[in-house]
Amino acid sequence: MSGGPPKALPSTGPQSLRDMPHPLAGSSSEEAVGGDSTPSPDLLTARSFGDKDLILPNGGTPAGPASPASSSSLLNRLQLDDDIDGETRDLFVTVDDPKKHVCTMETYITYRITTKSTRVEFDLPEYSVRRRYQDFDWLRNKLEESQPTHLIPPLPEKFVVKGVVDRFSEEFVETRRKALDKFLKRITDHPVLSFNEHFNVFLTAKDLNAHKKQGMALLTRVGESVKHVTGGYKLRSRPLEFAAIGEYLDTFALKLGTIDRIAQRIIKEEIEYLVELREYGPVYSTWSALEGELAEPLEGVSACIGNCSTALEELTEDMTEDFLPVLREYILYSDCMKSVLKKRDQVQAEYEAKLEAVALRKEERPKVPANVEKCQDRMECFNADLKADMERWQNSKRQDFRQLLMGMADKNIQYYEKEEESVSRWASKMPSVTANSLLLVKRKPPQFAATFLGTAASKVFISNY
Repeated sequence: MSGGPPKALPSTGPQSLRDMPHPLAGSSSEEAVGGDSTPSPDLLTARSFGDKDLILPNGGTPAGPASPASSSSLLNRLQLDDDIDGETRDLFVTVDDPKKHVCTMETYITYRITTKSTRVEFDLPEYSVRRRYQDFDWLRNKLEESQPTHLIPPLPEKFVVKGVVDRFSEEFVETRRKALDKFLKRITDHPVLSFNEHFNVFLTAKDLNAHKKQGMALLTRVGESVKHVTGGYKLRSRPLEFAAIGEYLDTFALKLGTIDRIAQRIIKEEIEYLVELREYGPVYSTWSALEGELAEPLEGVSACIGNCSTALEELTEDMTEDFLPVLREYILYSDCMKSVLKKRDQVQAEYEAKLEAVALRKEERPKVPANVEKCQDRMECFNADLKADMERWQNSKRQDFRQLLMGMADKNIQYYEKEEESVSRWASKMPSVTANSLLLVKRKPPQFAATFLGTAASKVFISNY
């Protein structure tokens, strides 16, 4: 993001059809110095309309004093948000205290949502409510319906394979709690979504079911109208920057999917190896009872294997609880971004079709209909919001993966250090084998040394990223 304030772009205003570039006409890839070139309808750079906020038919960013609706005000909020720290934020949301509820018809988990805020939209400085997963799902659907131009963070996947994952186990509930907490924090940090009225209701209403029923039919009709209006048009060509975004998202999701599959396979093999280690260590302990002279060395081997098992178990838990959830979240994130990109394409296709229909009229200088201008406004708002959210997402992704990979590098280094320390401790107690054992530890097997050094080098590289 650039350091200075965003420059005001010229308003389109009412123009004659001859002065308006046709969507099928080719645009030059070179930009004039100083921004004097006229942007094409492909809108490789988003335009705003001076100080006027864009008003979207069929939903979009709502205009209001607390919610920045125009592209320029959105960018201003983004620049301010980059410098926000824990002392200047005005909205804090946490998810904790999961509780299991057993009813006649169903069993489910609820989470406590605690909100603290100084915003005028909140009547009280602090709220505490309980919500279940389907309430989070309701919130996300409402955000998609009321803010179709913005990227809505993904929720953790709802369905799990029965018999494989116990959705009421402490591990699963805690993993979901962390994901739901991150979901709300991403909305809280967004300069537009955090002001959404449905988000306010979700955080404050004691009885959410009453709000779920209210307005359901209206928003459903609005969402369906968007699909029907834009569904009949075909996009001729996607602007270059949005085509690049689409290609990036496809490649990103493919790479993360591959990493996720490999990581799951590694974890599965580590768990199987851990089972073998737990059976392997006690063998030496029971053997030591039969060997008087070798009792102490055999007990040492058993203890060493036990320590290695504990270190491996900790590493596996870290991979399962910290590494995999981030990968899956960003795979879902890429799908959400593709969905917004598809909506943007549909609006552009609608605009192109309407503009071409006007061009086919036989009038010498036909007046541009209001519905065409509104469609153009919607397209430009989509462009501005999508690019702003993409930039925010890239910054968030960079921070999340830097923290994730640094953490996993530390965990792997700690794992190998614990194994080396365990072997060294055992060898130091065995005078007869101390020299050979320490020599083995210092030299390390090639695979051990390569993995250890590779992990350490990765940490150095990531820290400089």
